[in-house]
Amino acid sequence: MARGRSSLNSGGKQGEELPKTKLSRQTLKNVSKLLSYVQPYRGKFIAALFFLFLSSLVGLAFPSFLGGLIDAAQGKHTNKFLPATVQGIGLLALIVLFSQAFVSFFRILWFVQIAERSLADIRRDTYFKLITLRMDFFANRRVGELNSRISADLSQIQDTLTTTLAEIIRQLVLLIGGITFLAIVSIKLTLALLVVLPVLVVTAVLFGRFIRKLSRKAQDKLAESNTIVEETLQGIANVKAFVNEAYEASRYGKNIREVANIAIKGAKYRGLFASFIVFGMFGAIVTVIAYGCLLVSHNELTVGELFKFALYAVFVGSAMGSFPELYANIQKSVGASERVLEILDEKGEDVSIDHAENEIKQKIEGNIAFDNVNFHYPSRSEIEVLKGVSFEAQTGQKVAIVGPSGSGKSTMASLILHFYHPQSGTILFDHQPSDKYSLTDIRNQVAIVPQDVMLFGGTIQENIAYGKLSATKEEIIQAAQRANAHHFITSFPEGYDTVVGERGVKLSGGQRQRVAIARALLKNPSILILDEATSSLDSESERLVQDALEELMKNRTSIIIAHRLSTIREADKIIVLEKGKVIESGNHEELIGNENGLYRYLSQLQFEV
Repeated sequence: MARGRSSLNSGGKQGEELPKTKLSRQTLKNVSKLLSYVQPYRGKFIAALFFLFLSSLVGLAFPSFLGGLIDAAQGKHTNKFLPATVQGIGLLALIVLFSQAFVSFFRILWFVQIAERSLADIRRDTYFKLITLRMDFFANRRVGELNSRISADLSQIQDTLTTTLAEIIRQLVLLIGGITFLAIVSIKLTLALLVVLPVLVVTAVLFGRFIRKLSRKAQDKLAESNTIVEETLQGIANVKAFVNEAYEASRYGKNIREVANIAIKGAKYRGLFASFIVFGMFGAIVTVIAYGCLLVSHNELTVGELFKFALYAVFVGSAMGSFPELYANIQKSVGASERVLEILDEKGEDVSIDHAENEIKQKIEGNIAFDNVNFHYPSRSEIEVLKGVSFEAQTGQKVAIVGPSGSGKSTMASLILHFYHPQSGTILFDHQPSDKYSLTDIRNQVAIVPQDVMLFGGTIQENIAYGKLSATKEEIIQAAQRANAHHFITSFPEGYDTVVGERGVKLSGGQRQRVAIARALLKNPSILILDEATSSLDSESERLVQDALEELMKNRTSIIIAHRLSTIREADKIIVLEKGKVIESGNHEELIGNENGLYRYLSQLQFEV
């Protein structure tokens, strides 16, 4: 079992926090590129910002209303902007409250509409850019990482557009407005509050951040212990075979003790934090209110004004306390934006997002040739995979490519499909360099049946129709019949509507292979690539698949990458590769007659086996 996986898997826990990025002029400039997606909705966005500002200002009026009600009830009138009676103040407060509710509804609705539509555009463009990027991009990145950019990163940006941005503006209005109204009520109380409150808020924020770090550390350790359990149970046969039950129990016990120690340490600090809140925060509030009561007793304040001051103090305190978390969310969004922009800024392949534009414009008859092709993978430039490879497959010919593992056979298939491009040399279709054709035309007229067929999780009908999205049900059935697939498909209760499961797990290897052949038949390509299409099948499945392949290869150029040499004896031409070079070429009889040839040697090995 791999012990090294523990630390890696701990990072994959649910609810993992996104990394933060420091804010700078450059990072904000990068993020501004994404704001172009808001441009189509700028009118509604400006209106939503105005309504947000308006609703926040109106919210500041309510402590004044409540203070005025208390003073009016005592027969005092301290605010010339409010009516003198309780009824008048109450009626005005209800009118303002209704106005705020009206404004808030549209503010929230518009922000969500803008965010959802902008994010839908970003998701669409990011996904399309992802699936049109060059293959070497995917060679250096994990699928989970890329999926996270479309899901977690874009969700973080969505939260910022719908909630965080609005909340920052609202809290700024409440903070500035709250301090202004505090000063209007009592400059003495305001100075006393501003001496104590910022210190308490900063201390609370730092305390909370430290406790969250301890909590994340405990979660990481717990994830490691869960990985130990998962690995041990998956490899229970090995554990028992090597009599390592005691070792595994000791390893798990040590990890769990570390989790407990971190949790206990966290509890101590949480206890201190609770004590600080009780004594510090509430003590400060009591002190300020006591000072306010002293001012009331000296007739410098009314009871209503003191109550109003207390409410504004709550506004200011909560606004101060919210900024660290809001700032952290902005940092996460900036980091998420940069990761999304990294994809959007990548150079993609020349493929249209409009499927109607992907129709064949330049026909390929089927002649294909490699002319002195040299190639290495972009991520491994020091390893030359193909070295001066030249060959030609004429229209309608069956050309087999054989050789030991690692000789470059499958690489040639990738080059024909233009997943990669050679560093030198030329690939020709119908005697013309491949760059004379659009990428769409090449891939529309080349089909591949790989060894490990990947089916999508939908129905059999949908998987076959992937070769021709506009195909009718009759065309799909005809393709399945030609691929020896119709019989097993109709044996299922749901027939062609049978769901194949993720990656086609509900079908056997031979069944998946025949579905792939039906898909290729429906595509009706000029050039067919068979990449060891029968090497992993049992004898019965191989016979059915081989019959289907013979049907598929009729009247089209076929490039057969073969491991079992018995399957390519009827090929018109056999190309023998070794260490990236073509060392032999000819038909079966010619190559088997070369006593010192690699083909003869490989044939003898397989025959002896």
